[in-house]
Amino acid sequence: MQLGSIVYRLYERVLWGQIKEGPNPQHIGVILDGNRRYAREKGMMETKGHVFGADKVEDLLRWCWKLNIKIVTLYAFSTENFSRSEEEVNTLMDILAKKLKKFQEEPTIQKNRVRIRVIGRKEYLSEGLNKEIARAEEQTKDHDQFHLNIAISYGGRAEIVDAVKKIADQIEKKELSIGDINEELLAKNLYTEGIPDPDLIIRTSGEERLSGFLLWQSAYSELYFTEVYWPAFRMIDFWRAIRIYQQRERRYGK
Repeated sequence: MQLGSIVYRLYERVLWGQIKEGPNPQHIGVILDGNRRYAREKGMMETKGHVFGADKVEDLLRWCWKLNIKIVTLYAFSTENFSRSEEEVNTLMDILAKKLKKFQEEPTIQKNRVRIRVIGRKEYLSEGLNKEIARAEEQTKDHDQFHLNIAISYGGRAEIVDAVKKIADQIEKKELSIGDINEELLAKNLYTEGIPDPDLIIRTSGEERLSGFLLWQSAYSELYFTEVYWPAFRMIDFWRAIRIYQQRERRYGK
């Protein structure tokens, strides 16, 4: 075993000893950033970075299950990402469809009773991708141990706009009055209805902004930014984020 591998394993044990007793977040959001830059630095085609990034998701889920983190929300494809080249968008959609299909057949999804939900403007997605989304959601709808939410064709502002439209429609139909509008009502009309707000949001690749991810829900989330590109994200990088989360005092404005 090489010295670097030995040091890594030792550090891994130290980190695990520091975080294993919690308190751990119930819900984490992850902005999966840096796939293209990772590929370029490795001398690969950019699409390869997206493939490696998709594979990394399964590692993240295992790390979360080990800490009994119940809910994971991934920012996989934003509404703004449609402005990329047609070739790249098509490649990303193909990768997402294949990943959803794999989750339908993945024994660990069944064993850990993971419920899968896709949030975003699905009407912008292809018929084929929507079929895979529907199959994954239907197959796991009764799972109640862990939750995996995947934000595809998602934008935080778009989500709020869509929630306002739903409320306006109910007012127009006389099902609600303007006086009924409050934070709780708006939250109930978001894509994430019934899902607790994230305790921690992680963004990889060195960018320090949310880029429209869960804008309403992240009001009191702890934020953690790392320079590591998403495909290179390791268990110790994840555990460092958890350690920082545990060290922070969450006061919710008090």
